[in-house]
Amino acid sequence: MTFRIRAAVLAAVLLPLALATTACGKKADQTPTSGTAAAKVAPPAGKAWMDVVSKTEEGGYRVGNPDAPIKLVEYGALSCSHCAEFAKESGEKLLNDYVASGRVSYELRYFMLNAFDVPASLLATCGANEAVIPLSEQFWAWQPNMFTNLQKAGDAKIQQAAALPPGQRMQAIAQLAGMTEFFAARGIARDQGAACLADTAKADALAKQTETASTKYQVTGTPTFFINEAPVGTADWATLEPKLQAAGAR
Repeated sequence: MTFRIRAAVLAAVLLPLALATTACGKKADQTPTSGTAAAKVAPPAGKAWMDVVSKTEEGGYRVGNPDAPIKLVEYGALSCSHCAEFAKESGEKLLNDYVASGRVSYELRYFMLNAFDVPASLLATCGANEAVIPLSEQFWAWQPNMFTNLQKAGDAKIQQAAALPPGQRMQAIAQLAGMTEFFAARGIARDQGAACLADTAKADALAKQTETASTKYQVTGTPTFFINEAPVGTADWATLEPKLQAAGAR
């Protein structure tokens, strides 16, 4: 499906957030390699590594062994179709095999690819830390519905939403896109979601995180992956899995 909204509409929705619209893309490959396989690490007593979730200093959400020898970071956007495809392709194997072994941790850092990533990210992170990654994966699977809803809404309604004050703006966009109903059906109550969408400080923080990713780590598109802080230039699971193995997850 092709989804287009005029650039002027996108710019209006983004204001006053200092975001640069970018596109899905890849980075240069600097895959780390290890001559030896990393040993599996047992989780804490009574837990599985997939139950160990925390928010990182960079604003990401990490699942797995925080001291894992292989640290995978994804800069992802909830509106990005390539991110959705990666989530579908990696399926349960990334978590149930690599992360569950204690050898790999996975961290998702949100990147504001366009105007609609702001309310989507605010809602995805509105509940407990443990829910963030599962909700993101579910959103990616549902993503085509968001595009359909926005296409039906049309530019005029999106422009009306863009003209609202910042706190109301995100809620109006989320409503037009169907995000409010999507997250309400998955445990983010409407009142709770409305409060998160009105959190302009958190919206600004998401914008700043995106700016940092762009300037400090040269992230220009999504999904962009790093293994042990090295950019690995991959946008699909078939390419990424061998790189994890080359880094020692084998």
